[in-house]
Parts: sequence; C-alpha cells; structure tokens
Amino acid sequence: MKTIHLNAFNQCCAALQSFGQFRNPRDRTSQDYKRLGHWVELARMLDEAGFDSLFFADVHGVYDIYKGNAETGVRHAVQFPGNDPTVLFPALAMATRRLGFIATYSTTYYPPFHTAKLFSSLDHFTGGRVGWNIVTSYLESAARNGLGDRLPHDERYERAEEYMEVVYKLWEASWDDGAMARDGARDMHIDPARVHPIDYRGRYYSVAGPHMCEPSPQRTPFLLQAGQSGRGVRFGARHGEAIFVTYPNVEAARPRVARIRAAAAAEGRDPRHLKLLGGLAVIVAETDEEARAKEARLRSYASPEGGLALFGGWTGIDLSQFRDDDRLDQLDSEGIKAAARWFTAAHPGRIATLADAREEMKLASLIPLAVGRPERVADEIERWADEAGLDGINLVPIYQPGSFTDFIELVVPELRRRGRLPEPVRDLTLRESFFGAGHARLAADHPGWRLAGVQPPGK
Repeated sequence: MKTIHLNAFNQCCAALQSFGQFRNPRDRTSQDYKRLGHWVELARMLDEAGFDSLFFADVHGVYDIYKGNAETGVRHAVQFPGNDPTVLFPALAMATRRLGFIATYSTTYYPPFHTAKLFSSLDHFTGGRVGWNIVTSYLESAARNGLGDRLPHDERYERAEEYMEVVYKLWEASWDDGAMARDGARDMHIDPARVHPIDYRGRYYSVAGPHMCEPSPQRTPFLLQAGQSGRGVRFGARHGEAIFVTYPNVEAARPRVARIRAAAAAEGRDPRHLKLLGGLAVIVAETDEEARAKEARLRSYASPEGGLALFGGWTGIDLSQFRDDDRLDQLDSEGIKAAARWFTAAHPGRIATLADAREEMKLASLIPLAVGRPERVADEIERWADEAGLDGINLVPIYQPGSFTDFIELVVPELRRRGRLPEPVRDLTLRESFFGAGHARLAADHPGWRLAGVQPPGK
C-alpha cells in the first residue's frame, strides 16, 4: 500500500492565501508570524505528527495589479508584510528531530554563489534537513526593488538552467570527501589538494570558486520545484526531487501527473525518484455537519478582494475591470480563459462568472478544498494518491494553527490506522525522509552529477 507524504505549506507573513482570517478569533499567525516561538511551536507539532517537511513560500514585492496599484494587496495583507523564513531554520531544527525545512529561493534575485553558501550552511545547521524550492520569480514590483531584471518567462528558465550547473559544481565538485584533514602532525587543517575552484564561465554567470562551505550532510539540498507551464514542467522534471502541484480535482490531475513522470523519464530519470505533492486545503470536524458549519464560519471572515489581488499578482490580470456577472469564458484574455477552464474542471456543468471566482477564492485561493468528517477527508486524500498518482499532499492552512491542529488531531490518526502514514523515523536527512535511509545524496540518475562533472558515489 502506498504511503502518503505530508508537507505543511506556509509563508512567514501575516496572511497566506485566505485573507480576512485575522478576524477569526482562532487565528494566531496574522499576529504571531513575527514571533519565533510561534514557528517553533508549529514545527514541534508537525514533527510529532509525522509530517515530512514544513515548506515556506516567499515573495519579494507587493501585489499591485488589482485596480492598478498596491492598495488592495496592502489593505488585505496579501502575503505582506513578510519576513525571511531561512533565518528560522536553525531554531526550528533545534526543536525537532525529523521535520525538514524547505525555503523558496529565487534564481532571479540571488547569485548562485550566495545561494550555494546559504543552503550548505542551513544543511549543516539543520543536520541535513533542508530543501530548496527553486523558483525564477514573477513579480514586477520585485524587479523595481533592484532584485534583478524581469526576463521573459522562458528566458528565466534558460538562465536558471545555467544557475543550476553552477550550484551543482559548487556543492558536488568543489570539495572532495576527506578534504577536512585536521592533521595535527602535518599542521594541516584542510588539504588544499582536495579543494578545487570551479572556474565556471557561461552566458549569464562567471563563478571561480571554490565553494565557501565544506560538504554538508546532503551536499546538495533536497530540490523542489513548482512550475506548471510547459517550460516549468521540463525544468522540474530535470532538476526536482519533488514537485508541488495544484489541480482542481483528481480527474484533472491524472493526465498531468502522467505527463510530469514521462518528462522525468525523458531526462533519463527513474520517475519514482520524483515525488509529486498536491496542494489541498482541509476543513475537518467530528461530523460532516460540523465541518460544513465550520466552512461557513470561515467564509464569513473572508476578505474576497484579497483573493482577487493575489490572482492579479499570479496572472498579471486586473479583475477589477470586469462585472460580477461577466462569464469568465467570454472575457478577452487567455489568462482569464485558463481560469475559466480551472473552474469548469472543479465544477463540471457550471459556467463560472467573476462572482463565482470571488467566492471560490475566499478560502485557500485556487487550492482544492476537502470538507467533512475525518473518514471523508482521508478518503479524498487516498483518491489523490491512488487515482491521480500523487505521492503526498501539500497541506494549505486556512487559519493557523487551527487548520494544522484539526488535521493532526482528526485526520492523521485515520491515515495511520489505514496504513497510509507510517510511524515517524527520527534522525534522517530530508532526502532520506522521502527516499529512505541511506539515500542522503542525489540519486545516481539525477542530472546534477553530470552537470557537476563528477561521478555519483560508488560509480
């Protein structure tokens, strides 16, 4: 029976994807996101429950497409304000034994030498429990903050391909095993013959090296990606060890999951070496009636314009120019038509209007929502795993910590009873949590070895 990986989705900000929940008396993150103890408490809870990882998304600008300015995004705290999550990781690692920590880090905003040093440092400080969600970024407002040029979509990925070659060389080729000699007799702390420059020269980057850090437990951090475009799928299938995906339902997911696995095979990889984690929001209670009442209560707190501002940042489309009764499929925008196809897949037979989109995005934006008693929610998670072919879920909270505590108290025991969630194994690296003990390094078929110019261990 297929086991199911659990990842907790988050962002070190006041509001993630369900805006207005600061009015919910059970929501704490809207106020406590800037308090270290808040994140330590959450990490401990997830660790004890058997989650594999806590993933922090991140952005570096404001959402300013809706109504042509940032007022709505700021008013509704649309992923703003936000702090840098990477500074949390050593403290969270000290409070946990197994949980991994994943950070979104942009190939557009940071030079590869800096990124390689940061993630090696975090891998050391967490005992090998760090992952990197590789993004190329999209907000125009971030470019105006001096964080790199906003290149065309596909060129961002072309530059990212070169970026990855640089970091692989730094992580895997710059230091030999045994370079830290610590040989008192020869007065040799580090053997200089085993530390190498990389002397990389490419179209976008020139990096001499050597890498600033000695090899960390994983050397290369666990690699994740979330691109859903054709170019993003190819990039993720080449480099990712896990991919975050979001689909409106199981039926829509099935062919897309197959496409990603086929893309991994085309790269010469075993498709089983790529874990697919599907976004899911959950509202659970002891009975279906209680769960539906909880959903109604959560919707009553929602600030729907916040969802429209978030949508504008994702797509570049200002929805304020349309009327509530406008049909999405008749609007003259390919982005809007794609959204219409999303809503049609989520609600077959229904023609979506802007008002429908606003209601849909009140809770967890475009993330599918499972509502009901624990057995019903567990059934839905099993469908995503067995029928869509996902390896786990990326649990998106509506309010915090309540969305996580409810899931842990009610759904985790049910998944464990069904044999879907194994008992936690401590003291593994993040990569080992996904692929098993003894697999702390990149798999032998991962292209990182070829791009680094070295052979996998044992070859």
